[in-house]
Amino acid sequence: MPAYPTARIVLFSLFAAALLPGCTLSHAQIRRADAVIAATTDQDVSCARADHCAQPSPLLDAATRALAASTPARPVHVVTLLDDSEPALAARINLIRAARHSIDVQTYIWDQDDTGQLVLDELVQAARRGVQVRILADQLFSFNDPALLDRLARVSPNLQVRLYNPTFHKARTEPVEFAAGLLCCFVQFNQRMHNKLLLVDDSIGITGGRNYQDRYFNWDDSFDYVDRDVMVGGPAARQMAASFELFWQHKRAVPLTHLRDVNRRVLADSTPGSWPPPHYRRPQRVAQLLQVAEDAAWLQAWLVEPTLQVGNVEYFSDLPSKTDKPDKKRAQAFTRRIMEMIGGARHEVLLQTPYLVMSHRAQRIFKRLHRGSEPPRIIVSTNSLASTDAFAVYALSYKHRKRYLKTFGFEIHELKPHAPGPAVDYDLANLGTDASTLPPETASPASARRTRLHLLGSRGSGNRPAPLLSEGRRFGLHAKSIVIDDDFAMVGSHNFDPRSDHYNTEAGVIVYDHAFADRLRHSILRDTQPENAWVIAPRQPTVPVLTDINQAIGSVSESLPLFDLWPFRYATSYELDPGCQPMRATDPGFYACYQPVGDFPDVALSPKLIITRLITAFGAGVRGIL
Repeated sequence: MPAYPTARIVLFSLFAAALLPGCTLSHAQIRRADAVIAATTDQDVSCARADHCAQPSPLLDAATRALAASTPARPVHVVTLLDDSEPALAARINLIRAARHSIDVQTYIWDQDDTGQLVLDELVQAARRGVQVRILADQLFSFNDPALLDRLARVSPNLQVRLYNPTFHKARTEPVEFAAGLLCCFVQFNQRMHNKLLLVDDSIGITGGRNYQDRYFNWDDSFDYVDRDVMVGGPAARQMAASFELFWQHKRAVPLTHLRDVNRRVLADSTPGSWPPPHYRRPQRVAQLLQVAEDAAWLQAWLVEPTLQVGNVEYFSDLPSKTDKPDKKRAQAFTRRIMEMIGGARHEVLLQTPYLVMSHRAQRIFKRLHRGSEPPRIIVSTNSLASTDAFAVYALSYKHRKRYLKTFGFEIHELKPHAPGPAVDYDLANLGTDASTLPPETASPASARRTRLHLLGSRGSGNRPAPLLSEGRRFGLHAKSIVIDDDFAMVGSHNFDPRSDHYNTEAGVIVYDHAFADRLRHSILRDTQPENAWVIAPRQPTVPVLTDINQAIGSVSESLPLFDLWPFRYATSYELDPGCQPMRATDPGFYACYQPVGDFPDVALSPKLIITRLITAFGAGVRGIL
């Protein structure tokens, strides 16, 4: 948080104090708005059939069969790893159109770009054909438009929307209110709902890292995320339903008419609700996506064939009371389970996270593992400064490189901004292409990945990464996954950082299956290959005495909470030489095959680079809130 002059802090505090008495609406105001909504909501239902005109879906059918075959002692699940962005979005559209009874959606970000409009419109159409649709979105980064929420409140009696933890009971947070929220009610304001879930008919759900914004589905022109979801059908969907219900009923999940700005709009306008068609920036791209979401051959190739049938799958979620009752064990169930998984590793921990900032509990676990007689190998895939859009968080990862390498034994691979792996992996040359028409050598998902080109794109939004020396579209890592001993694996929303541990609520699935763990392992290791990532390793000793002095001073500087100003760090980034084979940084031949490329390769001199250095020096105290 920036340091404000005393007068400004006092001013914001007075502003916050003035806002607080008027934050909540009276019961009479809420009742009047509810009455207006009831009188002006579109009551038409487009389908009279019992199944609400649900479209056929091999994904929902597989989940239904898994539920029918399951017993309490022998659960059966169907699990699909959603690495590629197009199948991840097509799966959502297919399931929404296949819903017969209910759809529950939980998310941290909902933007109004092409992706956000597409999914929202599909949910509205599902509600209009009679499906019960509930949307629970974290307020701070979702919708942010009282006019849109007013329309959603009236579009169908089958659609309900709630916003989680709204600032000053409003849908839209102005910058001055953001600052006031930090000052007056920091703990509550800072706790966000980071869960991501789409659940259909309580039978099949998608969870993981993706929000509803173009960059999570490779539809941004300049900066996209390497992300991951998992689709699970079977008994674990019941756990998803129970978790969603807890959040939906929690006091922080606020109905739209309880929000001051939405309530004011509703009371000022009693005209019947309407839902205008979306205005897409790239309508042809959206049309192609909708086409493949119903293409039986495409679905078979990209979503059905990669599905695994497994046994035990667990859906874990922190409770919405995580920050209200932090000492209650159940409140941090998901976080605690992750730590238990890591602490029990015997051979290998493969960790992928966008933010390599360890909580104190995680640090203790990794230190204990590394001190064991036969420590497991710890491989970490994370962002470089060139690939991240959270440069302030990266600064703290950079500060503690020596600790990560020496004390915890991490093998760190930082994603390159133009990594060819994600660049090829994330785009389909023609979304409208029927898989059956592809040449035989490219008909399968694995081989088709090698033939994909960049034909998709959309506007950028939100944070932007540091400027680069190179040009072109770039990628940043957003996936959060763990594989332990190649026996079981986790995909979810937890970033394995202090914010995920203590502030945000998180969720994800743990799959106890060797084949799934092996598939996820190969997916993560792809992002650590030399063409996709730089290796972080100690600087090669040059002048023995001076090197020892430099490292000693650097160690002292790193241990300081403030004034970590020593410019010569213990470790830097390395690039593999042509003709050499990849190897670990501890291999005796490492320095013969790897060349140093600087602490921040490909990053241009800019204010963000300077701020990164300053946060490294002075920002240790804000580690838990970044």
